[in-house]
Amino acid sequence: MPYVNIQVTREGVTAEQKARLIEGVTTLLSAVLGKDPNTTFVVIEEVALENWGVGGLPVETYRAQKRAATT
Repeated sequence: MPYVNIQVTREGVTAEQKARLIEGVTTLLSAVLGKDPNTTFVVIEEVALENWGVGGLPVETYRAQKRAATT
């Protein structure tokens, strides 16, 4: 009974995209590990941008630095 938790920043992920993620992860677990799709749970959590960090920085600061470095 696999349980997969996908966390993404809250930036307009559509219902269609979420459905594709759920289907894709379920299919992958079935194909790779032989898990029963009927007992595979996929949960998608949207995290507020201010609650997400990368590289030791809030994600918005990190992204701004990356943009500045490429321009």
